[in-house]
Amino acid sequence: MNITLLGAGAWGTALAISLSHRHPVLLWGRDAHAIEQMRLSRQNTRYLPNIVLPKGLRTSADLSDAVAHARGGLLIIATSIAGLRPLAASLAKQNPDSVIWLCKGFEEGSALLPHQVVQQVIGREMPAGALSGPSFAQEVAQGLPCALTLGSTNKALREQVVSAVHGGGIRVYSTDDLVGVEVGGAVKNILAIATGIADGLGLGMNARAALITRGLAEITRLGTALGGRLETFMGLTGVGDLILTCTGDLSRNRQVGLRLAAGKSLPDIIEQLGHVAEGVRCVRAVKTLAAQRGIDMPIVEAVARVLFDAQSPAAAIEQLLAREARTEH
Repeated sequence: MNITLLGAGAWGTALAISLSHRHPVLLWGRDAHAIEQMRLSRQNTRYLPNIVLPKGLRTSADLSDAVAHARGGLLIIATSIAGLRPLAASLAKQNPDSVIWLCKGFEEGSALLPHQVVQQVIGREMPAGALSGPSFAQEVAQGLPCALTLGSTNKALREQVVSAVHGGGIRVYSTDDLVGVEVGGAVKNILAIATGIADGLGLGMNARAALITRGLAEITRLGTALGGRLETFMGLTGVGDLILTCTGDLSRNRQVGLRLAAGKSLPDIIEQLGHVAEGVRCVRAVKTLAAQRGIDMPIVEAVARVLFDAQSPAAAIEQLLAREARTEH
């Protein structure tokens, strides 16, 4: 099956590498110079250094060529949530058969989920969905195993994605709960910042377990209010992705928290990481959505205060601990 990945960052490149062992895959990027360097060196030195691109993996900076390659196959958007809207606008002119995306988050400013952005921009009904789950790009590129979930309301697309992507080191499940899949993938990034802060302050594994568990409760409250199903948040795109992002040091969002706890400023942290940390971008949107619906999300609020209101990490944790006891829910 022909597959195109739109976005030559770490995750898009990693999935392209994995799938190219079984399918004709084209990896597209908007930077023609960077794409040409990838073609010549057979590496994505910026995002996945020391990982060799398979010989059969094609690269291109021509969007029309990339979309044409995926006709009858799979077109997968692998940009950040910030890049989704402009790319969707370009795709609208190409009239794709279907589209799925890997990005996680709420769009900054609009507070829209990825599927809402795609619907708003492309403006027509077509098979679409989100492929998400606990997965670090570096490990996928190395061929290490992972499990993902495809969320889509279109049964035929779910079956097509499972058939194409499931195999090798990747196991794929599917669900029609697209909202649940997207919410879990978005909010866990904010909670990884909180966990990084706690670990950076040396608060121990008990505190980490408490933050992850109560963080899952926050994800579930918001997700079900937005239309997601409870069981989705107990699966790979909920608790699974949450655990990985909160505990794995390859997590950029966890690194943000660790460095905040060490006293570094947010601008310096972002510059040093050199990659997008989606939790930073979507925390305001999540906080706003929670307030609009009267949903209690104290950990999210604490992270927002540290990131944008100059509250110290230690003070934010102290404020969380000072909350009155209540029935667990």
